[in-house]
This record gives sequence, C-alpha cells and structure tokens, in this order.
Amino acid sequence: MPDSQLERIHLTRRDALRELLADAELDALLVTDLHNTRYLTGFTGSNAALLVHAGGEDGTVFCTDRRYATQAKSQVPDLERVLERASAAALVARAAERLAAHGRLGFESDHVTVDAYETFSRLAAGIELRQAPGLVERLRMVKDATEIDALRMACAAADRALVDLIEHGGVRAGWTERQVARELENLMLDHGSEGASFTTIVAAGAHSAIPHHRPTDAVLADGDFVKLDFGAVIDGYHSDMTRTLVVGKPAAWQRDLYNLVLTAQSAAVAAARSGEKVSDVDEAARGVIERAGYGDEFLHGLGHGVGLDVHEAPSLAKTGVGTLSAGMTVTVEPGVYLADRGGVRIEDVVVVGGADNDVLTLSTRDLVTV
Repeated sequence: MPDSQLERIHLTRRDALRELLADAELDALLVTDLHNTRYLTGFTGSNAALLVHAGGEDGTVFCTDRRYATQAKSQVPDLERVLERASAAALVARAAERLAAHGRLGFESDHVTVDAYETFSRLAAGIELRQAPGLVERLRMVKDATEIDALRMACAAADRALVDLIEHGGVRAGWTERQVARELENLMLDHGSEGASFTTIVAAGAHSAIPHHRPTDAVLADGDFVKLDFGAVIDGYHSDMTRTLVVGKPAAWQRDLYNLVLTAQSAAVAAARSGEKVSDVDEAARGVIERAGYGDEFLHGLGHGVGLDVHEAPSLAKTGVGTLSAGMTVTVEPGVYLADRGGVRIEDVVVVGGADNDVLTLSTRDLVTV
C-alpha cells in the first residue's frame, strides 16, 4: 500500500479519536499502549508514545527513542517526532508546555502503572491529568477495510497450515501434543505468518476437556478427540481458530457431542449481526447447549473481538454489555467439555454485517478424522 494511503488511514483514525476527545472534554490524549500507537501511526517498534491534540495535527507529537530514529522517520513521516527514551514522560512535559493553563490531558489509565502516573503528575504542572481509559480501543472495535484485509490474510495463513498439517499426517497416533503444536506453528510461518497469535493449544484425549490446555508430551491415541486452537499474525493482526478432530474412528458419543457444538456454533454465527446484543448472540449458542443438558459444561463466554490484540473488545458473553456494529470482528467459539473424557470447541473469526456476516476462517467445520 502506498505510504500516502497509509498516512491518510492513520490521519482518519486520529481525527475519529479527536471526536471522542471533544466528547470527553479533553484538550489532548497521551497514548501509551503500543497497539494503540500502532493503530494511530503505523509504528511497530517496542517503545513509543503519542500525544494527540484535540485541535488537530498541529500539536500532535510522536515520541520514541534513538534506536528507532530511522524506523520512525519511515513509518511516521507525517507527524512531529521526538526522540527520548522515556517517551511518555517526555510527551507529558511537552503537553504541560503547550496546553493552555489548566488544560486537560487524558491518559490511558488502564495501561499506566502507579509509578508512571506519579511521574506524569510531577511533570504536568499547570495542567489537569484525567483518566481516559479505552478511547482508542473504542475505535478499534470496528475494523476498517485495511484491517479486515490483514485479518483475512492471517486467517488464510492459519487455514492453509491446518490443511497441510492434516494432509501431511501431522496429527496422528504416536505423535505428542508438543510435536503437533510445533509442526502447526512452523506451517503457519511457511504460509507467511509473522508468528503464532498465542501459545498454540493441542489437547488430546481427556486433555481436550480442558479449555486452555497447554501442549505436553502426552501421546495421541486412537479414539482421541484432538482440539487445536491456533492463530497466525499478518501485519500485526491476529487470527484465532479452533477445530476438534478425532484420531481413528469416532465413537457415537463423540459424533453426538461434535454435532451439538456445531449446531450451537452455526446458530451463533448466524446471530452475530449488526444491532444484536452481545448477550443475545451468546444465548443463541448457549441455549442450544443448555437445552441438550450440557449448560454446565459450556465453561466460558462465546467469543471476543480480535485484531491487533488476539483478545479485545467486544466481549460476547452471557454477562456482556452492548450491541454489535457492522465491521466488528469477533470469534464465535462455543465448547462443551466433559471432564476426564473429552471436549469439543469450534471457533471461527466473523466480520459482523447487516443481513449477512463474513466468516474469515474457511477450514471445514465437518468432523475430520485422521
């Protein structure tokens, strides 16, 4: 994508943030979360802060340290740049100089330590520091076309890796959970992933009943459920998919359990439309499972937002608050977990639409045997 187009995208995002600053009666916002600074500027380094002035680009300043001078010039050419190791503190001092007396500086209190806040307070003489959590995250909930393209590519990399894993015999009796996880992660790299979205879950046999089991040296055996939960990363955006397979011939109870979770998941994917309450989308799946008598074995919420973070807003849960909007990108991942026996989870990444939504993870949801 041409640099000028990227600059326009980041300017559009900063302008949208300025509307939120006006609503919050803030003169500026100090952005310190690295995912948020990346969203607003495109910068991918490990030390950065951004001072967004409510009045416009004049007074908006980006700061990193000298290790990233060349990178910042390339990735953030459209903003004033400052090079200081203590980036956030440097920008608080800059705000104290530039804002009018008693100006109001918001900061991401959900990403700032107590020690950092005390430092900010010393530097903010003459201006008011205000807690302003979640403003950038509110914007990030709805993805623009550039973000959806990156998410689609990340999901495609994971899809292709899973196909290769199965076709090449990477899930089979005699292999350990760790071997399968390592092979799957390597295949995602082969298909362009920057790395794994999170620690890959491979859970075989009774371990498949543990929602977030970490791979061990447990050996896959005939008759095992094998739950694979994994994701790729493209341009900083994460995919997240779960598929549950069976080694050998599935038993009747395994087919029944799988079909139940698939029915619940299909109902929730269909329900995940703009204007729907997040709790109602959760209920679309949870109700199916509860009516089958397994409500107590559905141990978590239905899903979550996914983007620059693998877990971000909104939360699709029984206790979730709010409604879905077009462009939100969420996981839909019901599961049923039978302790000491086995469990099933099926997960897809869904872009919320109006009449229809867009499922980005395309791997078959039919029960696969290996």
